[in-house]
Amino acid sequence: MTRVLVNGALGRMGKSVVQAVLAEDGLALVGAVDIHEAEDAGLAAGAGKAGVPVETDLAAALDERKPEVMIDFTRPDAVYDNVMTALSHKVSPVVGTTGLSAAQREEIRKAAEREQTPAFIAPNFAIGAVLLMMLSEQAAKYMPDVEIIELHHDHKLDAPSGTAAQTAERIAKVRKAHHQGHPDEQEKEGWEGARGADYEGMHVHSVRLPGFVASQEVIFGGLGQTLTLRHDTTSRESFMPGVMLAAKKVRGLKGLTVGLDQLLD
Repeated sequence: MTRVLVNGALGRMGKSVVQAVLAEDGLALVGAVDIHEAEDAGLAAGAGKAGVPVETDLAAALDERKPEVMIDFTRPDAVYDNVMTALSHKVSPVVGTTGLSAAQREEIRKAAEREQTPAFIAPNFAIGAVLLMMLSEQAAKYMPDVEIIELHHDHKLDAPSGTAAQTAERIAKVRKAHHQGHPDEQEKEGWEGARGADYEGMHVHSVRLPGFVASQEVIFGGLGQTLTLRHDTTSRESFMPGVMLAAKKVRGLKGLTVGLDQLLD
């Protein structure tokens, strides 16, 4: 049994993770942490009594509960410190919180190697979203003019989403950077930002509205044609198989691994 601590256990994703861990063969919930306390993580998640309280001190919980894996779905402004704290305790982080910078990911990689403790980060744990990124990378080889639209609930803090950022990075590996649209469009932009963010000449647009969970469109344009790839997450349950897979496999990895596609056979 892999011993698991859930960080952010009282959040929307955290509660789903607690439910999934309690139901998953091979995983044991031994700890739960959040900014608020609760008598029992299982009861708070609607999964029945688990005998695991929700605590507020991550370092103390890691010391006392002795998990092997920490699953983190917290906040972009807290996730880096959480990961470094876990690694310093020889606990493998499985991170679904987005917002980590490239520099922070590099520091996590160094810490994972220094502590000889593997770490795993995924911008999206839904299998369909992973396939969308893989297909987008393939399509960009033949249709290099592309824009990305990502749509999330209005409580999401970071923009663009981690999925959109990784999609753009993967596309950039197979596509020469070039400006898209009219060469003088910036001079005619009536409202600043109307064309979205610019990454290697690609435009990325972030939508934040109630009603969405997580969706993404990748639109390719060519002479006389367009190609649209889209993935919609309608329930947070879609993330759980990927999270459970990562929790089971992370201790067998080395250093830092990024992306659920790295775990798929």
